[in-house]
Amino acid sequence: MITIDGAARSGSGTIVRYSVALASLLGKHVRVENIRAGRDKPGLRAQHLKVVQACSEMCGGAAQGASVGSREITYMPGERFKGGDHSWDIGTAGSTTMLAQTLLPLACFARGPSRFRLEGGLFQDFAPSAYHMKFVLLPLLERMGLRAELDIIRPGYVPRGGGILELRVESAGRLKPLNLTDQGDIVTIWGIALSSHLKEKRVSERMAASCRKLLKAYGHSAQIETVEDESSLQEGAALAIHGETSLGGRIGSDRAGSPGRRSESIGRYVAERLVEDIETGAAVDRYVADQLIIFAGLAEGVSRYSVPRITEHVETNLWLIEELLGARTRIEGNALEIAGIGFA
Repeated sequence: MITIDGAARSGSGTIVRYSVALASLLGKHVRVENIRAGRDKPGLRAQHLKVVQACSEMCGGAAQGASVGSREITYMPGERFKGGDHSWDIGTAGSTTMLAQTLLPLACFARGPSRFRLEGGLFQDFAPSAYHMKFVLLPLLERMGLRAELDIIRPGYVPRGGGILELRVESAGRLKPLNLTDQGDIVTIWGIALSSHLKEKRVSERMAASCRKLLKAYGHSAQIETVEDESSLQEGAALAIHGETSLGGRIGSDRAGSPGRRSESIGRYVAERLVEDIETGAAVDRYVADQLIIFAGLAEGVSRYSVPRITEHVETNLWLIEELLGARTRIEGNALEIAGIGFA
């Protein structure tokens, strides 16, 4: 039994999600205590509970204390995930991308290909957007040997959710280390400005124009596709852009719409965050920096990549792979060095 303090470091739900996912791979029982103890709504939320349920179903495992609001769970995995088709509905606007990111390591080392259909929120604050996952995280993971494709079937926003994404993952067997210490040149900047049921207000067009204007002021040009959606259950919007570098890096930025949040302010926010990360010289952005750590910990060999800054989420995930995997990690300036365990 491995015991993990869910209030440690960032104290976020990420600790629960990855503790359960890595325990499933390792075949070890794990107890997570003090779950999200310092948060406004402590304990498991719907999206965290769905992760536990999904991992249990995929591996024939069992969980004690798994319910919304629980401060402690004990998870006991069964056999290694075999792959196949699965679908889950979070039931709220909880993040489908966070669920998808948790399922990726299990699918990566499954005995066959996997396909997941996930329903819930796709675009909201404090969670990676579906576009960022599709155009930033997955291409970087492909460099490590993990091949996956994500399709947005229907956008979903707070508060109704109802968004649908499909994730298809090929079994990788082993992961290669990631080496991206230098940024290189920004080759292209591309993005999508999405709005649902807001065509008359020109929300997509206004977000894109504002974003391009600020990027141009910093010497960058961007191609931003505008999408007018009518399938979502409610009005909503999201803007996501990413830059590709000459050395294979990806630097992205995004933001969801919200009542009272002007289209122009969304465009400026997204452009400013992208420029900030580019100007640090990092090879990846502030968001994907911590998302890559779990995969580097599982890879065979030493991964090295530069990040814009060492965030609390970076520190948390480094600590987690040391505790659960026994991986060795080091921070040197703005570069991470992770000696993976070569899991297969």
